[in-house]
Amino acid sequence: MSKPNPNLKSGDFLSLVILLLGAFIVLLPLFVVFLTSFASTAASPENLSKNNWSLANYRVAWQQGKFLLAFANSTLVAIAVTAFQIVTSALAGYALARLKFRGRQALLLVVLATLVIPFQLLVIPIFLVLKWGHLINTYWALILPTAVNGFGIFLLRQYFQTIPVELEEAAAIDGATRLQILWRVMLPLARPALVTLFLFTFIGEWNDLFKPLVFTTRPELRTVQLALAEFQEQFTNNWPLMMAAVTIATVPVMVLFLIGQRQFIQGIAATGIKN
Repeated sequence: MSKPNPNLKSGDFLSLVILLLGAFIVLLPLFVVFLTSFASTAASPENLSKNNWSLANYRVAWQQGKFLLAFANSTLVAIAVTAFQIVTSALAGYALARLKFRGRQALLLVVLATLVIPFQLLVIPIFLVLKWGHLINTYWALILPTAVNGFGIFLLRQYFQTIPVELEEAAAIDGATRLQILWRVMLPLARPALVTLFLFTFIGEWNDLFKPLVFTTRPELRTVQLALAEFQEQFTNNWPLMMAAVTIATVPVMVLFLIGQRQFIQGIAATGIKN
């Protein structure tokens, strides 16, 4: 009977300590924000007592920040952009992973090159195109500029390459077309990658301030981040009220990530570099 390896146990314990320390460092600011959001105007996290706990900040922040409208706009934009990216990434990713055509590698390099171009660098031509199409101050101005993303194309292309080709060949023998193979075979097997792309895109759109700030001026189109920015300008000195607004804007994406974190980890782990 082999004896337990003491070095392995000490190594595991050290890894656990490092992970717990990292989690503490990451979660401490969130805890301070959450704690401050319950304080009265005169209270602070240092002197917060049972008598100072209150939900009044959340009621005031929700009403004065008009977060109901902002939540509706952010949800609509995030879901629309996510749907567009999933469709375009699945089609382009499958073509780059399976179809044999001249210039495929060059096209893949072009897709990867788009990842290093900041969106802010393209804002002027995008603005001019949207203005030419009379799309400024519409939902389309918040959706179309990010409807296609090189990261999503590369992510699904990598995941599709991990799926055995024999499954597609079997479906083709049964008479399935390319689109049927993609819809009925590849996409169900690529669920972790799709969830990963969904989380990345939805959270990115939810947290985006740049597009609503540049492409819209109508109050009825403001998103959560724009409402939060305006809220911060009005209540700079009221920290508990601001922290309540920040918590309101943050909780939905945190819950969404916790729900899909297992599939997210599987999607990231399975999409390594593969030629």
